Amino acid sequence: MKLFLRHNTALVFALLVACVIGCKSTSSSTSKTSETSSTTKTTSSTTSTTKTAPPDIAGKYSVTGTNPNGSAYKGELEVIKHGDVYQFRWSGGATYDGVGVQLGDVIAVAFTTGENGKGCGVVDYTIADDGATLDGKWGYWGTDEGGTEKAKRTSGSGIIGEYDSTGTNPDGKQYKVQIAIAPAGSGYKFSWSNNSEGFGIRRGDNVAVGIGGARCGFVSYEVKSDGTLDGVWGGYGSEKTGTEKATKQ
Repeated sequence: MKLFLRHNTALVFALLVACVIGCKSTSSSTSKTSETSSTTKTTSSTTSTTKTAPPDIAGKYSVTGTNPNGSAYKGELEVIKHGDVYQFRWSGGATYDGVGVQLGDVIAVAFTTGENGKGCGVVDYTIADDGATLDGKWGYWGTDEGGTEKAKRTSGSGIIGEYDSTGTNPDGKQYKVQIAIAPAGSGYKFSWSNNSEGFGIRRGDNVAVGIGGARCGFVSYEVKSDGTLDGVWGGYGSEKTGTEKATKQ
């Protein structure tokens, strides 16, 4: 995968309240690039969630993709399960590492350059009732357990507006937080009342939010029936996004 980080080093989550836990782009070889602050990544396709057992995404993949500027890349991806979350490791021209959470056949990932994704987090929300409620699952790189969060809109329309949210940390403790969601570039800016910020991309009834600031890119994958991961990715505040297809080896 690629991201804005590639051209300078070259698919965010100081999320949640006081109790929340601590988180490719040039040619046709491998790498990443980034928009805005330095990240790039993403694909389009409709999203869906399933109530049956989620597909097993752990394993090794061959990756092809396009950067936001239209250039192509190739690489390798390894997905490793760690408790409630997944570690995503890309290799090729550059190395990227991230954390992913899964809701049915949708996986949201936050990543950065280097051999670890420390500081990056991710939230994956299912959108219900035209945005009246958001039902999410979140995780941070380096922590095997994840948390949950449910938000109810108090003003606005669609997913743009203000929300009151309650959640549960990995240790079982509950928390409350307010969220403001506003349009930004090709996606949405999420601001939590605990001073956390994230950038999300919506696909159908799902919105994947990366947390961790400009250094962390994000990806929203849909698991296809053949096990392929079909993704859209980008960087914080991206005006444009990229695409990525990961085929299991």
